[in-house]
Amino acid sequence: MPEVARFYGIIIKIFFGDHPPPHFHAVYGEYNALIGIESLAIIEGDLPNRAEKLVLEWAALYQKELLDMWNNQEFTKLPPLK
Repeated sequence: MPEVARFYGIIIKIFFGDHPPPHFHAVYGEYNALIGIESLAIIEGDLPNRAEKLVLEWAALYQKELLDMWNNQEFTKLPPLK
């Protein structure tokens, strides 16, 4: 699963050919969540509150790029949240 971004100990990954709806994986320690790209909501799994807020803030900044990446299946490294 290609690593799209890494920030504050959170790793964002996307797997092409994965099941719909369009989503990415956020990994933080032992926590793992699938976040819908269009809804910007956790579909499955969980994250601590602070990590969830950071992931959703980052995803809102790069929502278009994530959706393009999912639809085109072309990997692009995205900037971290600063």
